[in-house]
Amino acid sequence: MKSYRKELHFFFDTRRGLENITYKVQQAIDESGVREGLVLVNAMNITASVFINDDESGLHHDYEVWLEKLAPEKPYNQYRHNGFEDNADGHLKRTIMGREVVCAITNGKLDFGTWEQIFYFEFDGMRSKRVLIKIIGE
Repeated sequence: MKSYRKELHFFFDTRRGLENITYKVQQAIDESGVREGLVLVNAMNITASVFINDDESGLHHDYEVWLEKLAPEKPYNQYRHNGFEDNADGHLKRTIMGREVVCAITNGKLDFGTWEQIFYFEFDGMRSKRVLIKIIGE
């Protein structure tokens, strides 16, 4: 069995940002040489998320509105965590959207359903962040 590890690096100059990383994950699969297996894609920061959904701008906007209703950024003093970084909302948003995804690899390609794409969602930007891609298989 083969194993392959790669990190993606992100820096958003805004507090929140969303990026489709499907092609970067597929590129890592191509580099790995794995034809049949699994890929783990993990946000390596507690105020960012990796998830799977449709790549549609209206849905991206809806995520922003929905998440802000569930865990509003301000006022900062509504959260006990805040004080040093004022990012409690980012921790909560990450919990809602998830930490990681695991996807099947079949014939060297992501084995996805219709419209499925992998996204990185930043909730506390303006600093460097990482995503781990770990691939195992044959």
